[in-house]
Amino acid sequence: MSDQVTKAQTFKALHVPGNPIILFNVWDAGTAKAVAASGAKALATGSWSVAAAHGFEDGEHMPFDLALTNLERITAATDLPVTIDLESGYGANPDEVGSTVARALQAGAIGCNLEDSARETGPLRAISEQAARLKGARQAAERLSIPAFLNARTDVFLIAPADAHEGLVAEALERGRAYADAGADGFFVPGLVDETLIARIVEGSPLPVNIMASSSAPSAARLAELGVARVSHGPGPYRMMMKALENAARAALL
Repeated sequence: MSDQVTKAQTFKALHVPGNPIILFNVWDAGTAKAVAASGAKALATGSWSVAAAHGFEDGEHMPFDLALTNLERITAATDLPVTIDLESGYGANPDEVGSTVARALQAGAIGCNLEDSARETGPLRAISEQAARLKGARQAAERLSIPAFLNARTDVFLIAPADAHEGLVAEALERGRAYADAGADGFFVPGLVDETLIARIVEGSPLPVNIMASSSAPSAARLAELGVARVSHGPGPYRMMMKALENAARAALL
């Protein structure tokens, strides 16, 4: 059994409802080493942070070849499982998404995020279209014999105001069921912070649920009580580090 397969299996096993894996997102080899040294069990990139660190805006504006080179440096710098944020999959159709995922796995990743935002036609892809894209990703992983963890992200809540979130739970769960049927392993619902609604998503989702940490989200301990299986920090660590750097530079230049 290859080391990459073992890492993929280990990563999947870390998604335990009530005892979530905490992913403090990294953006390059240096941050990967720092977070690994903290005792992290796995590493995840965040597309916003990776793009910003290389001078690009988020939204697949960063060339995929450059993102792949960055991933290769990260996976070479650590023995931990690494999952990459592939945004919408850098592809116009399921076959192209599959090719993107295959290249990421060949670069050492053991999983990825794939979101249902549709920047070309916006704001969200039809459920059937996104399910087909996820199926293309799963088939690509199967061809490589790697049990990659496909984290299906829905932006239903992210693009809507908080006072509309309650009315979107049914749609989110419909998407989650379709994405599970297409081969996804996890269900990511960034932007959702209300405890009652998180509990409803956890109860109704056939997949382990991923919540994004933020100042308005419940604490990791509370998310565990709600049955969440994964907590990721997204762009938070990058923003924190850049603010600390700016403040230190300002103090040094006075």
